[in-house]
Amino acid sequence: MPSPSSASLPLARLLAHTADALAAVRGGRSLTDVLAAVPPEARAGTQALSFETLRRLGAAQAVRARLAPKAPPPEVDALLTVALALLWPPEHYAPHVLVDEAVKAVRRRKPQAAGFVNAVLRRFGRERDQLVADLQRDPVAAFSHPAWWIERVRQDWPEAWQPLLRAANERPPMTLRVNARRGDAAGYVQRLADEAGLAARAIGPHAVLLEQPAPVTQLPGFAQGDVSVQDLSAQRAAPLLLGVGVPGIGPLPAGARVLDACAAPGGKTAHLLELADLELTALDADPQRLQRVDETLQRIGAKATLKAADGRRVADWHDGTLFDAILLDAPCSASGVVRRHPDVRWLRRPTDIAALVKTQAELLDALWPLLKPGGRLLYATCSLFKAEGALQVDAFLQRLGGSAARLDPASPGHLLPLADNDSPADVPPGDGFYYALLHKP
Repeated sequence: MPSPSSASLPLARLLAHTADALAAVRGGRSLTDVLAAVPPEARAGTQALSFETLRRLGAAQAVRARLAPKAPPPEVDALLTVALALLWPPEHYAPHVLVDEAVKAVRRRKPQAAGFVNAVLRRFGRERDQLVADLQRDPVAAFSHPAWWIERVRQDWPEAWQPLLRAANERPPMTLRVNARRGDAAGYVQRLADEAGLAARAIGPHAVLLEQPAPVTQLPGFAQGDVSVQDLSAQRAAPLLLGVGVPGIGPLPAGARVLDACAAPGGKTAHLLELADLELTALDADPQRLQRVDETLQRIGAKATLKAADGRRVADWHDGTLFDAILLDAPCSASGVVRRHPDVRWLRRPTDIAALVKTQAELLDALWPLLKPGGRLLYATCSLFKAEGALQVDAFLQRLGGSAARLDPASPGHLLPLADNDSPADVPPGDGFYYALLHKP
């Protein structure tokens, strides 16, 4: 739960910050943006409590509606919902402590509501077992996702929808990518032990799995670009595009001209440049997010041409020279990374998916003509939804028709964040992703 840096702060204060974060997410703001405005000394603790709250929000909202059918004022409702989420089993605080601190928090903001909050929370404590059992029959409460999201996952993955929804509420592993120009996984595991006292294990030549998550400030050589934080599934993009260690896919020539479309925040951009000498253009429609790409490249000591432009508006940014390879990490629902961003499920709306699918299709159609004959395009999304993965690529191939493109059989397709028989038992699953490697004849 709250990190050591925030352990000395009163719990009531952290609950108040968490309630503000929940209210902001309910109002449509990203949790990442909200946390950036929290006082530094309270940020880590607020993040930890916010993540737990959002992973249990469906249940907390359902039990609040059961115990208090008439919704209290928004600021009171947010505090009450946070407390109910943190009291939902398994609880992380002694119930009497959490109730007392929640009452303190609400008393400072709405003194007249303190008695109401105290009564609701204590009633939940008395009736918790029965309420938890009853609400397991409500999918939104049981899985803590919006109903439309649950139905889409169920339709796309009828044999695995319940494990997928449960997995989305688990804490994700922290995986590192060792800069291939600076070392390897085995060497960095030893360095972690010697210099930071951190336990980890190597997964392949350049991936390292930490036994416990740690701040990047504790990672030896992070500031110097020796290592980066990147999920295992995301680490598959650069080797796939470059043909590094992937049977049947030839490597790109040295100095190949590569486009990283939708490049921000730059993790895959950096990985490409760590693995090969490239003439790389990093493109993103958001100038502020493109700044993060620049910061990442400066940290690892790599260079690329950065352009702030919409990839669909080719005339605004393209100089007419074709690319040997294109990485299209397209805007998507982020439904595959909700373990790391639990606010996403509550921010998305059903209509967002159709709009995202349209944008993805427009990007594919705009960028494919920029590829040389014999070139390759890797289409990627961090989504579980087939509309943003297999169905999107199928529709693209049908639009092209004939033999205008070939889907490489080495394409991973949909990667689900579930353990499978192909993975070692001690390696947790990566995030949900989709990959399709397309070749132009």
